[in-house]
Amino acid sequence: MSTPAARVYTPAEAAAVAQIGIKAVHNAIDKKIVDTVSGAAAPAKTARRRALTGEGLLRLKLWYGVGSTLAAERRQRLFEAIKAQPAAKAVKADDLLIVDVAEARKQLNARIRVLDEAEAMIGRVKGVMGGEPVFKGTRIPVRTIAAMLAQGADEADLLEGYPSLTARMIELAKIWTAAHPTRGRPKKLSDQGLRVTSSKRATLKGDPRPSMKKAGVAA
Repeated sequence: MSTPAARVYTPAEAAAVAQIGIKAVHNAIDKKIVDTVSGAAAPAKTARRRALTGEGLLRLKLWYGVGSTLAAERRQRLFEAIKAQPAAKAVKADDLLIVDVAEARKQLNARIRVLDEAEAMIGRVKGVMGGEPVFKGTRIPVRTIAAMLAQGADEADLLEGYPSLTARMIELAKIWTAAHPTRGRPKKLSDQGLRVTSSKRATLKGDPRPSMKKAGVAA
């Protein structure tokens, strides 16, 4: 896996890795709190001038965690101290502020590994679920799983409704959909041709089970 500093991240990927809202990422970029990448190094034309490096992710996480409460001058001293001591586990920005940089990097690296795992397991397969992203080797639509979770579905019911789904796949669905948001409003279950008739269990389109009515969902 590439090191965080050797790659760039879209604002959505940065939000998913740093576990903050996408609006906060754009706010940090607009205020020039984090450095961005432009030109060919950025991942896509639409993301150029707003892509973040691994160090940008670190600044973003620290700014959201502690930096937002600091005056601009103290925050800048903190970032300069981190840049000057890239291997330091803790950085003393001034007499009153010591930051555990090692822990912040550890958390970011863990999330990056999870995102990499999700990218390896999820993709569009020709002829499967109309080209919707699925877990490779299955017909389980990733965005539908994430939508159900967002609308209050119980993970235990999802696991029961999709025999090939695992708890790990559910976690991967969360970070993948956060890193790859759809444009416009998220689709409701009814927009996907489904009608919920029971609040306890839900089987969705693409589920390998033969009966949908027993699970409380009607197409």
